[in-house]
Amino acid sequence: MSSEPAHALVQRMLDGDRRALARLFTLLEQSAESRSEIVKGIHPRLSGAYVIGVTGPPGAGKSTIADGLVRIFRESDAKVGVLAVDPSSPFSGGAILGDRVRMRRHYLDRGVFIRSLATRGDQGGLSRVVPAAIRLLDAFGMDVVIVETVGVGQTELEVASTADTVVVTLVPEAGDGVQAMKAGLMEIGDIFVVNKADRPGADRAASDIRAALALGTPGTDWNPPIVMTEAHRGKGVQELHDKLQEHRAILERTSGERTSGLDERRRHRLRREFAAALREVVAAEIDTMISSDGVLSELAARVQAGELDPYAAAAEAVGGGHLVRKTAGEEASRPPRAHPDAD
Repeated sequence: MSSEPAHALVQRMLDGDRRALARLFTLLEQSAESRSEIVKGIHPRLSGAYVIGVTGPPGAGKSTIADGLVRIFRESDAKVGVLAVDPSSPFSGGAILGDRVRMRRHYLDRGVFIRSLATRGDQGGLSRVVPAAIRLLDAFGMDVVIVETVGVGQTELEVASTADTVVVTLVPEAGDGVQAMKAGLMEIGDIFVVNKADRPGADRAASDIRAALALGTPGTDWNPPIVMTEAHRGKGVQELHDKLQEHRAILERTSGERTSGLDERRRHRLRREFAAALREVVAAEIDTMISSDGVLSELAARVQAGELDPYAAAAEAVGGGHLVRKTAGEEASRPPRAHPDAD
């Protein structure tokens, strides 16, 4: 593999080199240091791509729905990036990466870029590199980024803090509605899809979803719609696209000097990215800090001697400000401030 530095790859990617983009994705997954360098390099070129999260239990047809949405967006000449998060093998750490196979008809389309990402043990249905991957596709010029979660049923909630619009996909089979409510999907969904609506029980599933939504908190400008689809036949996908556009229009609407709902979502997302990056930086530096800082070394020695319990020592370290000193590489690892178009 070439050892071309990240900053050189970033420049080639910004010039439209798709191979450089693919290699940057590989670097994103290799280390926090690489992610920091890449995000810093692409930040001035962010333009605020619209992010759609597609989530739901396994077998609900998320990939087929994403494939249909890509086709419709391309009909209006929008450039589309797809991030398909696949489960990692607990043995090899690799992923099946099957979604790229399902979307193979888009491979030759220069207006589409599809990338599979392995979870590598991360919880929440996503990979920890997804926020940086979204930025990368944004900088490459994508108008829309579709993020498809891993589909593990109970841990799909991270997508709510990653996407501008969340599409929850369910199927008619008994139990899916109850399972979704247990997983919290009712709270995160902006649009609900009952896919494979030609199967028995589709109307009942829609009724269950509608009843669950009626228990939610009123007072918003958006009532989550329920769209019936047969994605493998293309039925209902256009309606889903139209609902996505409606939701986006409402989010982008402002009243007087109020910020838009889209601005609020993105600001919340940036705050979470910062917190995640900070945790990653501190975790990477913690052993070095304990070895090099006299007070932290003393605390560690007292814990080892049984004079102090680990939690009390940690509280003392934080309260004394010993974990807020600047560590090597911390400055570069901080997420950039919000771009004007995404803030």
